[in-house]
Amino acid sequence: MSFFTSPLFIIILAIVAIIFSGLVTVQQGNIAVLTMFGKYRRLLYPGLNFKIPFLEVIYKRISIQNKSSELQFQAITLDQANVNFKAMLLYAVYNQDEDSIKNVAFKFVDERSLMQALIRTIEGSIRAFVATKRQSEILGLRGEIILHVKEQIDTQLESWGYHLIDLQINDIFFDEEIMKSMARVVSSNNLKAAAENEGQALLITKTKAAEAEGNSIQIQAQAEKLAAQLRGQGVALFRAEVAKGMASAAKEMEDAKLDASFILFSMWTESIKHFAENGKGNTIFLDGSVDKMQRTMHELMSVTNADIKK
Repeated sequence: MSFFTSPLFIIILAIVAIIFSGLVTVQQGNIAVLTMFGKYRRLLYPGLNFKIPFLEVIYKRISIQNKSSELQFQAITLDQANVNFKAMLLYAVYNQDEDSIKNVAFKFVDERSLMQALIRTIEGSIRAFVATKRQSEILGLRGEIILHVKEQIDTQLESWGYHLIDLQINDIFFDEEIMKSMARVVSSNNLKAAAENEGQALLITKTKAAEAEGNSIQIQAQAEKLAAQLRGQGVALFRAEVAKGMASAAKEMEDAKLDASFILFSMWTESIKHFAENGKGNTIFLDGSVDKMQRTMHELMSVTNADIKK
């Protein structure tokens, strides 16, 4: 009898087979849950592990990697508007502790039951939040909705052995009729804001124009006032100089024992000459009679005496 057919070789071969059947490889990112006689026994972590052959059984391999799921559901606002949500759920096993892994392995029959409970829980939390808000508020409350969901379900997920990593609400939209009405409201608000801005711009323009016109009138009035003052000062200086000249001429005439009316006659003739040179075609009528000239001379002398006294 050869060795390979002997009972000893068969026994050795059986022992080796039993040993190899007890070797278990767990992939990275997974944890294996062992049971014995249907009861939880222990955990196997990534790498090569050994289990008691025929007694310890791998009940389930739990993935500790992040998982994602897409959600699509509808909620109703406080003012009875239908809101449609599209969201992405990111979750994972809470940690690698034995209690967390046992919850993941034994809380639910399978992965499908877990996902159904998780999705319904999140939908219920969002619906409860949306039911307290009006449709005009929903679009601006994306962040508040996410915070509300995390606060509501974190404790419950932890009891299942999971935790919510992230919840992204990718899209929020209403029914078509509501979207059209909201678009009209936005359009009317934009038109109202544009009209208000145009009115304010026109008011500012008119105000600035009025201020500029007022400043211009004020500057012009000040300039006219200054011009009038200067003209008055010029006339006063002119009269003073005329009075001085006439007084000086009168004194010289008096010293020379000549009649002062000669000066007035000279002034009168000079005036006629000036009228003729600068009249530009205008006709001036002067009474050249002896009586009229005497009256004119008396009037000039009275004016001259008054200026000299001043």
